[in-house]
Amino acid sequence: MAEAMSDLPELSQQTGQDENYRVLARKYRPRDFSDLIGQEPMVRTLTNAFKTGRIAQAWMLTGVRGVGKTTTARILARALNYETETVDKPSIELPEMGVHCQAIMEGRHVDVIEMDAASHTGIDDIREIIEQVRYVPVSARYKVFIIDEVHMLSTAAFNGLLKTLEEPPPHVKFVFATTEIRKVPVTILSRTQRFDLRRVDAGTLVRHLEKIAALEKVEIEPQALAMVARAAEGSVRDSLSILDQAIAHAAGTVEAETVRSMLGLADRARIIDLFEHLMSGDLPTALGEFRSQYDSGADPAVILTDLAEFTHLVTRLRFVPEAADDASLSEEERERGTAFAQRMSVRAMSRAWQMLLKGIAEAQSAFRPVAAAEMVLIRIAHAADLPNLDDAIRMAQAAAENGASGSSSLGGNGGGGARAMAGGGGAVASGQPATAQAEARPAPTMRLVASQPAPTPRQELIAQPDPEEERKFTPLASLADIVKLAETRRDPVFRGNVKRFVRPVSFGPGRISVQLDAGAPATLVFDMQNKLHEWLGERWTISTSREGGGRTLAEEEQSARESALDEAALDPTVAAILKSFPGARIVDVRMPESELADELDEIDADAAAQAAIDAGFDDEDDFET
Repeated sequence: MAEAMSDLPELSQQTGQDENYRVLARKYRPRDFSDLIGQEPMVRTLTNAFKTGRIAQAWMLTGVRGVGKTTTARILARALNYETETVDKPSIELPEMGVHCQAIMEGRHVDVIEMDAASHTGIDDIREIIEQVRYVPVSARYKVFIIDEVHMLSTAAFNGLLKTLEEPPPHVKFVFATTEIRKVPVTILSRTQRFDLRRVDAGTLVRHLEKIAALEKVEIEPQALAMVARAAEGSVRDSLSILDQAIAHAAGTVEAETVRSMLGLADRARIIDLFEHLMSGDLPTALGEFRSQYDSGADPAVILTDLAEFTHLVTRLRFVPEAADDASLSEEERERGTAFAQRMSVRAMSRAWQMLLKGIAEAQSAFRPVAAAEMVLIRIAHAADLPNLDDAIRMAQAAAENGASGSSSLGGNGGGGARAMAGGGGAVASGQPATAQAEARPAPTMRLVASQPAPTPRQELIAQPDPEEERKFTPLASLADIVKLAETRRDPVFRGNVKRFVRPVSFGPGRISVQLDAGAPATLVFDMQNKLHEWLGERWTISTSREGGGRTLAEEEQSARESALDEAALDPTVAAILKSFPGARIVDVRMPESELADELDEIDADAAAQAAIDAGFDDEDDFET
């Protein structure tokens, strides 16, 4: 599909001088599916659908600006209503202009209704469409409704369209276009066939622009074409608009320097030079190159952006060497980028990429973009001359093994520029001697302090506590002890959370293991640690387990209450009362506190009293003694 431009007779007929000039984006607008570039999956699906007669009632076209959504909608309308002397049925093959084709492509056919949802967002606009749906086409085969920027419709408008969209008359087709597919309700999406129009890659755009430049009889340098394709970011319309501007700006042969000046871009070759200076740690030369590019008209943020793009290119070439075949790359980008990819470490490139991403935002928001960009370059150059973490650890360990007790230099004759691309630091070897770089910058140092190695997490888990330390902790034997503390401290929320969600696993001096039920507050373990430290003045370790927990205090209390109710029902007196009064039931059981404690043999007396209070007693004094 991408090569079909050369076979298009309409394009060659449009190259003459029009009385009223039309911009390239309109002059070379695709007129059939063979003109569409970069959308082969969609064209293949539609071709098969039309051949087999499986034509949908509605289509949803989505993609970034300028990839051909509205144009595809018009081509669809033309295909649905294609009619010539020999063809009278829907067809994807449109070799010649049919009866309705010209009017449809110019947007003036009476049976093809185009609506911009950005300016017609309400339910009243949809009501007009619903009214028109009832009538058959005036002259064409299908009445086609094209709604552009459909995501701008209101909720009421979407709801009003649902029924008609689900069961439209056989003579009606809908085509929707949007750049914000996430804003379209799923109820609409489920009633349409969705096609995602892809960004057109830079290589395809370059070939497309070459053909249009030839038709326009305009000479343009290949590097200038690559700049235009790269600036378009996958949008065909944007690329044609930029090309149109470049032709007018050049007033003759379109050169790369002209396009660069027009777009405010930095010279790619000079960007590569700046990259090399930074990665070699040659900061004075790098700052001088940056100032030179800035004085030539390049924006500081654009320079950093181009620098980040080249960093990404070098990293990509490291793992995908075939990426050098991209038509949008210049010869210098291919050769030097490949050379850098073979020599530089991934750590160095990743570090530069992260600094540039942060630096671009800083330069765009800073009150002095030049100063902000220079500070970013200084950070990158400084980082390029430092060893990475692995090298630093390795050098520190070597110094420790050699018995170094003071400070161990990480620079020296082997630290600056001599730590070149082949080393772990990932810097490009500069043209300066290593000793000269060492004199220019003080070597960073790392102080080695003798200390005992820290225990590993596994060692900490299996370490046995000190018996002396164990005796310092307040004994807590059960969750009831914690609940009693909460009652004493008048913290009902914490007390309730412990009773409902905590299952005991194990208790020990200074440490408690519990299992939490679903629905427990996310901070409950930390709350337990903080409360115990606050109330007891001791630091307790609360760990969680996924299994092995006992019953919660709430479950224990509920079990004891149910057991008491069952026993009360077996009492002869109570049974006689229930028999004498049909419908009567036992609501509560009150018993002496000592007997209740016997029933709750795993819960202490204070917890049992609290359980009774929760059951409905107003106060502990309500217990019968």
